[in-house]
Amino acid sequence: MPSLVLYVGNKNLSSWSLRPYLALAHIGVPFDHVVIALDTPSTAQQIAAVSPSGRVPALHDGNLIVWDSYAICEYLAERFPAAKLWPEDAETRATARSVSAEMHSGFADLRRELPMNITARTHVQPSVGAARDVRRILRIWSDCRAQFAASGPFLFGTFSIADAMFAPVVTRFVTYQLEVDGIAQQYMDAVLAMPAMREWIANAAAETSAR
Repeated sequence: MPSLVLYVGNKNLSSWSLRPYLALAHIGVPFDHVVIALDTPSTAQQIAAVSPSGRVPALHDGNLIVWDSYAICEYLAERFPAAKLWPEDAETRATARSVSAEMHSGFADLRRELPMNITARTHVQPSVGAARDVRRILRIWSDCRAQFAASGPFLFGTFSIADAMFAPVVTRFVTYQLEVDGIAQQYMDAVLAMPAMREWIANAAAETSAR
């Protein structure tokens, strides 16, 4: 059994769980992941057994437990430096950390009104606050792609933690059929084409069809 085990919530709904899963998949080392169904009578007990915060995701690396999606990603970047989960250039890395932290702590209106639901398809009219969040996200994507497009299809050229942090937003934009420009669509297509992302989406569909 691999020493790395990631405990996650439902793949269709748990945006926080998707982020470290993509980072782990990028590293390319063996790992297991365990899905804990949310909103069941035993959910709290199951999560408490594997996560001191009482929330998922939680990463077990041998006897070490790391919780919170961003903390897990940072831990993986330090544990596997060859995977280059952050850009090598210091200034670029600082920008990547900034947009990742902004995603981790911000965009409350978008989170509330447009929760991740990968298999759903519906059209919504965002509130003023959610629309402001959408514009800010599109601006981040546009600014990053304008600077780093020559290096690859992701925000900073090659895949980084920043892409893992924004991947759930990509699914939200698809679910709620939000209008995006060509730059954003190309970026979204790159994220959705990742093998780990395709696998996660397929698993999410299997979850919902089994209900």
